[in-house]
Parts: sequence; C-alpha cells; structure tokens
Amino acid sequence: MPDDHEQIVVRRRKLDALREQGVNPYPNDFRPDHTAEEVQARFGPLAAEHLATAPSVAVGGRVVALRDFGKAGFLQLQEGDSRIQVHARQDRLAAAAFEVYRLLDLGDVIGVAGRPFRTRTGELTLEASELRILAKALHPLPEKWHGLQDVETRYRQRYLDLIVNPDVRRIFSIRSRVIRSVREFLEQHGFVEVETPIMQPLAGGAAARPFITHHNALDVDLYLRIAPELYLKRLVVGGLERVFEINRNFRNEGIDATHVPEFTMLELYQAYATYEDLMTLTEQLLVGLAERLAGGTRLVFRGQELDLAPPWPRRTVLDLVAVATGVPPDRLLDPATIHGVAEKAGAIERAGMAPGELLMAVFDQLVEPTLVQPTFVTQFPVEVSPLARRNERDPRFVDRFELIVGRTELANAFSELTDPDDQRARFEEQLRARAAGDVEAHAMDEDYVRALEHGLPPTAGEGIGIDRLVMLLTGAASIREVILFPQLRPETTT
Repeated sequence: MPDDHEQIVVRRRKLDALREQGVNPYPNDFRPDHTAEEVQARFGPLAAEHLATAPSVAVGGRVVALRDFGKAGFLQLQEGDSRIQVHARQDRLAAAAFEVYRLLDLGDVIGVAGRPFRTRTGELTLEASELRILAKALHPLPEKWHGLQDVETRYRQRYLDLIVNPDVRRIFSIRSRVIRSVREFLEQHGFVEVETPIMQPLAGGAAARPFITHHNALDVDLYLRIAPELYLKRLVVGGLERVFEINRNFRNEGIDATHVPEFTMLELYQAYATYEDLMTLTEQLLVGLAERLAGGTRLVFRGQELDLAPPWPRRTVLDLVAVATGVPPDRLLDPATIHGVAEKAGAIERAGMAPGELLMAVFDQLVEPTLVQPTFVTQFPVEVSPLARRNERDPRFVDRFELIVGRTELANAFSELTDPDDQRARFEEQLRARAAGDVEAHAMDEDYVRALEHGLPPTAGEGIGIDRLVMLLTGAASIREVILFPQLRPETTT
C-alpha cells in the first residue's frame, strides 16, 4: 500500500500546517442551517436571476471532488445522499480561510457559508464566503472510478462503504423504514411492543446452539437469547394479549448468505387466534411493505423474479415431499420408507432420527430450494415443533407454517401449545433427543410449564426475520449486505 502510505504522510503534513497556522482541525462549533438536500430543494428550481437576491446559507459535508485552479477552485460536498457544489475564490474568502482551502484533501469534512448561484453550465453552486475545516481526513478515500468493491473491506470498514457507495446507504435507509413500518402496522392492529431479557438462564424458544456467558455477581452461567418466544408467551398468560418485540437474537451457528450469529427478528403473539389468522396478517404486512417501500409487489430477489400479490398458496409438508419424491403421502411417515427416502436424498444427519425429523430433512434437501414464489408451507411433524399445537385431525402434525420466498424461509408461525402436560412431555422428548446427540434440542423450562399451568389463552405466534425481509425488499443477495457490522473473522496483520 505505498500510495496510501505516501498520501497519509502528505495529509499529516497538512494537518501539522493547519495547527501551525492556529487552526483547530477538529472543532465542534460550526452549526449548519441547511442540509445539502434542503439547499437543492429550496434553490434548485430558481433561475439564475432569482438567485441574485438569495440569502447566504451554511452547510457541512465531506469533500468528494476537488478541482483547483490556483486562485479559485470547485468542491463537491456530500452530505447524506445529497451533494452541493462549492466555489472557493481567493478574493472572496479571508486569507486564513483560503489557506485552509489550499490544505484540503478528498475526504475532509468542512463547513461552508455562502450564497447560491449558477455556474455557466447551470449547476447550482455556493459561492463560499466562509470555509472551515471540521475534520481532517488522514486516509484517502477509495479510488474514484472503482470505488470500494472488496467485500471484506466493505464489511470491516462500513464507514467507507457508506461514504462511497450510495446503494449501501439506500439499503440501510430502507431497513430503518421497514422497522418503523412494521411497528406502525402492528400498533394499528392492537399490538403492544415489549422487551424481554437478552441474557437468559435457559436457552429456549428455538432449536439452536446458544452463546454462553457468566454473571460474576450471581455466579451463574447465562445464555444469550436465541429467541424471545417463551417470555412473550408468559406475557400473554399475564393478560397482554397482543404483544410483539423486534429483538436481537444470538445463535452459535455458521455463516452463509442467509445466516449470521447475531440477527434481528420480529416476534408477535396474538391471543384468540390461530396460525391461519397469522397467514392473513403476514400477507397484509408484507404486501403493504412491498407497495410502500419497493414500489409494488413485483420484486427481484437473488436473481429471481417474484410476485407478492396475494393470495399465496398453502401447501402441506407431506404433499410437497410426496410430489418431490414420488412417494404417496400416506407412506411417507412409515419409518422404513422415510428412512430410505432420506438416505437416497442424502438427508440423514444423525443416527436414530424420528420419521418426522427425516421427513423435514428431506423437505429441506429437496423441496425448499424449489420454492421461489411466496408459499405458506403448513402442517409440520410434531417431532420438530416442540412448542406448537397438535393438529386436531392428525396429531402426528402441528398447526404451523413457514413462509418460503425465493427459496428462503422468511417467517415461522404456529398455533401455540397451551396444554401444560403435553408441553412437559414434549420437553422431556427434547431432553431424550439431546442425550442422543442433538445439541440443538430444547431444554426443560419448568417455569414456562408453570406459566402454562396458570392458563395460556388460545394463541398464535410468529417470528419474521427482519434481515431477510430487508434483503427481499432491497434485492440484497447476502444477509451481510443488510447488517451494518456483520460478524467476521478477526482481521489478520502481516
């Protein structure tokens, strides 16, 4: 990196020169009265003759272009997603301010005051009457024409990514609007936002390996939350009948295009509702978000054209696997049959898997990768759904759905198991699975069973991945594109 090193040396010399001239290169007493966007909106529509009487305005921003002609020059200031051109002339600036201008580099943050006018080419420009350095940049910006393209650098130095890549700023602006819109939607439907513990004595509410920490004062191990589910359902027991939380979850798992160890989820619970009610609610929420933030229900996601226009099809796990394998649905839970199907599909993860587990392993292997358009996949085996209500007609399955969009699971919901005796038995079965080697099996939660013994109203609950939802609405190919600071391997130095 010799070029960067040489530029850093030059920039530090300019920093020293500023200080020698009595200029503080990092002050905090400049107050802009306009943003660049406001200047463009206010004065952009005006003709040149009308700008002659325009007032002086003060803006701050980062220098992203610089053309110096000796006694004058043009700067491009970037502030947020907007830019404004600045004209600096020796005969219009105080001597000290012009010396500051002569010591500027790309990337410096400056404050400018001046009147707007139009150049010969018609570009709206500020004629600087005041110019101040606000933060001297000691490292150069990425090369102008190629920008910042190295993925590793983009994620590690997200500040640079945001400076030079407008599409990245757009993604995170949409992310903020998604979260705000979700809150508004749920509040309009009578839900109350709550907060539940991140550090928990038991890792519950999902099948996942947790991160473990230790609380010194209590001398106990605690688990970073893998899901808020069991706490939210305790609140429904307590009478908060429509609750939601937009929460950070932590799962000690691998990293790929749709998985990271720290992610954001929406979880909601509604008393006196079923998973079918949540299908309707989910359609309304996602269609509204697409229309509001993506311009309509037709989207491109990970290279696939999608249409979110409802209604979305509803297909059972059993029927989908039957189509994929050619095995009749009534035979798929026969132990020998499903074991053979799973073995052929390469879906056996460990010895002793129950028929329902094998069925889902086959689904994950053969079916989910084929589901492009929005699809509600329903009726999951009870073995993989320890917190869901059994189906009344076929107790081998539970009343649950996953929403698959673009070959990616976006939501998971079910009618909640409210029978405390059944719940205890399910937890005990999970303990046996854990003893047999399933490290993601659920632990026994005695207090949660006790809460159910006080009476959980008929309830439906759902989790929606906020990061994946933002991917869908922005067309991002990787979950790390929609997380400001994704987890990475420690940076190596040579």
